[in-house]
Amino acid sequence: MKRLYYLTDTLDSTEQISQDIHNSGVSDWNFHVHSEDQAGLTKRHIHRANFLQNLEVVGYGERGVVLGLLFACLIAGALAVLQPFSEPITGLGYAAIFIFITAFGAWAGGLAGICSESRKITEFHDDVHKGKYLILIDAGREQVEEVKRLMCRLHPEALFKREGSTWINPFTPNSAT
Repeated sequence: MKRLYYLTDTLDSTEQISQDIHNSGVSDWNFHVHSEDQAGLTKRHIHRANFLQNLEVVGYGERGVVLGLLFACLIAGALAVLQPFSEPITGLGYAAIFIFITAFGAWAGGLAGICSESRKITEFHDDVHKGKYLILIDAGREQVEEVKRLMCRLHPEALFKREGSTWINPFTPNSAT
């Protein structure tokens, strides 16, 4: 799926875009608005971006899983070689080590992600802070051109900023993807 990023200046424009996009067949699940005017979006029933779109929870959580797996391998390897207990560790014990440490890594990564703005919207931070509305439209590959034409035709006031992917790659540099 592709994500289209548009910036608009007013809540009225954002509301009309929301209605037109929904009328074209894009569901709430695929339409989000990032703004500091959360009350205005709620009052007008405009689908707000949630914390998964606003923060790096998923990306950092995925990093935590990978790091947790690596750390679990190190600990399991050390325990297998050193055998510090009187009885050898069973396969179930090693499975528990992997599950616990990997889950801990995901949890710790997710917590770290709560403190970071999503890399995908960082470039729009100043615009949103100045009161603009960032519109995120998720469209299938076959819908992208149709949505772009609709936006160009009905909403020339909305600035097309870029096209990206909805997929989150936790290991890309801090540039938007």
